[in-house]
Amino acid sequence: MVPIRDDLKTNEKPWVTYTLIALNIIIYLWDRSGAINGSGVVFSDLAMRPAEIIDVLKGKGEPTNLTTLFTMLFLHANLTHIVGNMLFLLTFGGRVEEIFGPVRYALYYVFWGIVASAAHIAFMPTSTIPTLGASGAIGGVLGAYFLLFPGNRIQFTILPFFFITFTIVAWIMLAFWFVFQILLPQEGVANWAHAGGFAAGMITVLILGGRANLLRGFQFERLTGGDFDD
Repeated sequence: MVPIRDDLKTNEKPWVTYTLIALNIIIYLWDRSGAINGSGVVFSDLAMRPAEIIDVLKGKGEPTNLTTLFTMLFLHANLTHIVGNMLFLLTFGGRVEEIFGPVRYALYYVFWGIVASAAHIAFMPTSTIPTLGASGAIGGVLGAYFLLFPGNRIQFTILPFFFITFTIVAWIMLAFWFVFQILLPQEGVANWAHAGGFAAGMITVLILGGRANLLRGFQFERLTGGDFDD
């Protein structure tokens, strides 16, 4: 199940979100020498390993390993991983970018990703398994969206049946996503990173004065027609 769009008309082009998506796709292909499938090779050493970060914090490891907290945000394990992440970023990122503004949104995106990694490290401090993906940063986007636009309707489809669509109210879908990360962790998935990023996104909105303060001065028009008809 993947999101397609929400039910608000876009007032501005989300260039930062588009740039992030483009960078992720370029790096994904570069990592595989242009192949669509297969394991990453070129940047495999840039994935984050919790145990290495803990060693650095203890003064034992290589300090340059801290850079993997950033580089891992642009690496993905496989085609399904990157397609799912980029669809979520495309659906929710542009709206959050419009509210925060391009520069602040870009900084928050990286910050949310690092907080997400910190949450994963806190729960898996001895893990040497490479951790990679934009999911934690995108979790921050989802957390911010959850508080900013809880009543929006999100249109979804089920791959590969693109012709079948349905809508879910944003707060229901995102609340379920967050609870799922905590109560139903999946093998090989950094669920606590997802949850940590989501919490960071929510906290950011609250620190900045909450929904009413951030949406002051913005006007949005809802889409009609098709699945968005009342």
